[in-house]
Amino acid sequence: MMKADTPQNTRGAVVTLSNRAREPQHEASVHAELARRIAELQGMAFLGEYDPAMDYSGKLYFVPSGTVIGARQARELGLSDETDLFGGVVPQAFVETKAISHPLIRPDAEAPVGWSRPFGARVKGCVLRGYSAFSLADAREAGHRLLQEGALRIKPVRATGGRGQQKVSGVHELDEALAQLDEKELRQYGLVLEAHLDEVTTFSVGQARVAGRVISYHGTQRLTQDNTGEMVYGGSDLLVVEGGFDALLRLDLDESTRQAASQAQAYDEAASSCYRDFFASRRNYDIARGVDGKGRVCSGVLEQSWRIGGASSAEIAALEVIVRGRVEGVVRASSVELYGEDPSLPANATLMFQGQDAEVGFITKYVTVEDQSGPYGNS
Repeated sequence: MMKADTPQNTRGAVVTLSNRAREPQHEASVHAELARRIAELQGMAFLGEYDPAMDYSGKLYFVPSGTVIGARQARELGLSDETDLFGGVVPQAFVETKAISHPLIRPDAEAPVGWSRPFGARVKGCVLRGYSAFSLADAREAGHRLLQEGALRIKPVRATGGRGQQKVSGVHELDEALAQLDEKELRQYGLVLEAHLDEVTTFSVGQARVAGRVISYHGTQRLTQDNTGEMVYGGSDLLVVEGGFDALLRLDLDESTRQAASQAQAYDEAASSCYRDFFASRRNYDIARGVDGKGRVCSGVLEQSWRIGGASSAEIAALEVIVRGRVEGVVRASSVELYGEDPSLPANATLMFQGQDAEVGFITKYVTVEDQSGPYGNS
């Protein structure tokens, strides 16, 4: 029996789901606003945060803050395919991390249940040289092999934004870095050891599938100074086209962008093929291009994000103008994050959040959208 205060909608309702260990206030507020906009795009009601004690009526569409882990949780939430959420579902926790981007050092190396060896073979041409390890012995062997061709980076797989990474140039540094690891964390989630690049450019390539429409994009991230003076993520600038990755590749792209988009497409197809019970409506890939220890120009997917992210406000804003028939062709959309009070906003900005956040201080988040003919106003 549905509770009396639960709104009814024949097309169902959209709810947010806070399933990450840490979600700052400003992120939760933006996620709620994006969920409201997704509900409007699909002709559904927006009911706020999911309450498992509530007797909901009709279909529920989820906007989780993190990737949903495991087929059991997906079933409990009623998630059966990408039309049920904005984000993704993975079969095991390690699948949502950068650990899957690289092969094991040996076919018989330690790996968690569910590890796909075919995936490593499928993505070999679209990732950087590197290995994933789930034991100290395997990590040491992988490090020794990589150091033969230059410096490497040790990457904790659950860290974001480059946090916790170390550049290693010799065996002694490698041993010191490995001695600091939490072996329980290593066995459960793994560790990435990857060729270090200089002169790096990072591309973002992604796709969103909402309301029966598909958009794909390439773009770049921006840095800004936060309230403590540290340089942090400041937003994303995207070039968006309706359609899949093939539609993106039909655009007039420069060589490095085209390679990044092709690598993201290959990685995406491999994940869908090799990991059973994986599906996602929001897919984002970071691709690095730089020079390795041998002086070679290299490009490869660093990691994936199958959950709502910093660029999602730009993704949804672009989707809105496409769905409403206000543009045909390419859309340029930007998500912007500014710190400090009284920031200057452009006339076509749509405000997503502005206020004092307990963790980061005063922050403003907004989005802009424009096509080839010029900007759109607030929506």
